[in-house]
Amino acid sequence: MSRILVVDDEPYLADLVATALRYEGFETAIAETGAAAVSLAETFEPDLIVLDVMLPDVLGTEVCHRIRMTGSEVPVVFLTALDATEDKIGGLTVGGDDYVTKPFSLEELIARIRAVLRRTRRTGAEGGRVTFADLVIEEDAHEVWRDGRRVDLTPTEFKLLRFLVANAGKVVSKRQILDHVWEYDFGGNDGVVQTYISYLRRKVDASHPPLIHTVPRVGYVVRLPRED
Repeated sequence: MSRILVVDDEPYLADLVATALRYEGFETAIAETGAAAVSLAETFEPDLIVLDVMLPDVLGTEVCHRIRMTGSEVPVVFLTALDATEDKIGGLTVGGDDYVTKPFSLEELIARIRAVLRRTRRTGAEGGRVTFADLVIEEDAHEVWRDGRRVDLTPTEFKLLRFLVANAGKVVSKRQILDHVWEYDFGGNDGVVQTYISYLRRKVDASHPPLIHTVPRVGYVVRLPRED
């Protein structure tokens, strides 16, 4: 039974979401503040967090950041009334895995949760080691190493990198990445791919010759840097 932590300062909404999730077979816990969410993330050990952005004590994006700073890779689905693209991208770049805007249907939210759980669980279950240049992906351990140093990635970042490396030397489009990594149309907004690529580069290519390259108007490719 998967455990879901629901974080929202509206008691009625939090209870409604938690009740619907329990009906679907999930074990749930509720937090109404950011501080309580950080604490429960450690003690309840959820498999996924549904996290409201507008909390009374701290923004949900900051809560996500604090949880990531503890080394946790628990998937996070942001839940908020903010629907601007920059708000969505802001949530994803601090380690979120999806973004659902209010008002929403419970069916949509549950479908998003199941999709995130599927993709984050499969990345660690495929087994084996994948290497490219000095990059090593340990799928069983869900770890990434670059030049002998560990690179900490969220589950979605891990799956994105795994997809790019599996297609090393081949240009993949934003649509192909959305279909494989997110597994559904992310609101028609493929800008999230560009954001995640940028975030991944800062982690994987930092202080190293770049392996992730942009092919203008086509997509992205993992390859060795060219010597000019």
